[in-house]
Amino acid sequence: MSELFSNDNIYLNQSIGTQEEAIEQAGQALVKSGAVTEGYIQAMKEREQLVSTFMGNGLAIPHGTDEAKTEVIQSGLSLIQIPEGIDWDGETVKVVVGIAGKDGEHLDLLSKIAITFSEEENVERIVNAQSAEEIKQVFEEADA
Repeated sequence: MSELFSNDNIYLNQSIGTQEEAIEQAGQALVKSGAVTEGYIQAMKEREQLVSTFMGNGLAIPHGTDEAKTEVIQSGLSLIQIPEGIDWDGETVKVVVGIAGKDGEHLDLLSKIAITFSEEENVERIVNAQSAEEIKQVFEEADA
C-alpha cells in the first residue's frame, strides 16, 4: 500500500482553515499525481454531503461517490497532515487521506488505513512525523 503514497502526495504541517479546503487539497494532490481527473474533487465534496468521512482518531478519508468511478484513472492516495487540527462535522481532524481506488480497490485501501489508525500510537506518529518517509514507515509496519 505504501507504494501508492509518493512523497509528492504527502503534505506535512499544513495550515488549513476548513473541511472544504482540506478535501480540495487532498483532491488536487490526486489530480496532480495522475490518479484522477479534476471532476473527482467535486465527487469527493458530494460524498461528504451524503455521509461524513470522519473515521475517528483524528482521521478523515474523503473519497468520491460511486458515480465518480469514471473519474478515476488509477488508484492513488494523498495525505495531508494538519497538526493543529480542523473542525470536521464537530470532530477534530489532524490527518486527511484522500483516496481514489480503481476497480473496487478503494475498499481494500479504506480497510488498511482504518487498521493503521486504529492504533493510537500510529496516529501520534503520523501526526508528529517530520518527513514523508516516517509516515510511509508507519503504514508499512501496520501492513506487515
